[in-house]
Amino acid sequence: MTNVAVIYYSSTGNVHTMAKAAAESAGKAGAAEVRLLKVAELAPAAVVEGNPAWAAHAAATADVPEATLADLEWADVVLFGTPTRYGLPAAQLKQFIDTTGGLWFQGKLVNKVVSSFTSTSTAHGGQESTLLALNNTFYHWGSIIVAPGFADPVQFDPANGNPYGASSVSGNNPNNVADVNVASVEFQARRAVEIAAALKRGLATV
Repeated sequence: MTNVAVIYYSSTGNVHTMAKAAAESAGKAGAAEVRLLKVAELAPAAVVEGNPAWAAHAAATADVPEATLADLEWADVVLFGTPTRYGLPAAQLKQFIDTTGGLWFQGKLVNKVVSSFTSTSTAHGGQESTLLALNNTFYHWGSIIVAPGFADPVQFDPANGNPYGASSVSGNNPNNVADVNVASVEFQARRAVEIAAALKRGLATV
């Protein structure tokens, strides 16, 4: 069986919707345990409260546990979700990643299966560059990047088509993730679990 951590940051709910779908799909794919985890908010409370959608989402997800390094060490599969910020991952997720040096130094991130997904306000808002930027971290970890590619018909839908990872376009609207984008991240999660399970079986025979 495979342990899965879905670690995400979401301000108004779009990435959270995708993360929740990924976690549910991973469980159905045969994961032993799935942990849905958010990273800590870095924005000042006054800034969050000044945006009604942001404040509402923060309140609605207050019970979602925050990710720890122990969660990362425990997981066989890690799915990262982030909105795009100028074509880069959100600072909140990057800050969490920047605390992983100890695990990296001990080699505890080697051979973990990792994959990532994102959401932007516009169709050309930096989705691919955000996912590629995250991959730079995974190369350093020695992890195994499992992207969705075009390995399932859902990826050929015009609303998807991003082989690097599932992506949605919110149009600046909270909780505005198309059903086909949900289907894409569900496939991505299943694929990651299946590859991780095969990898574990293979390494066990070495």
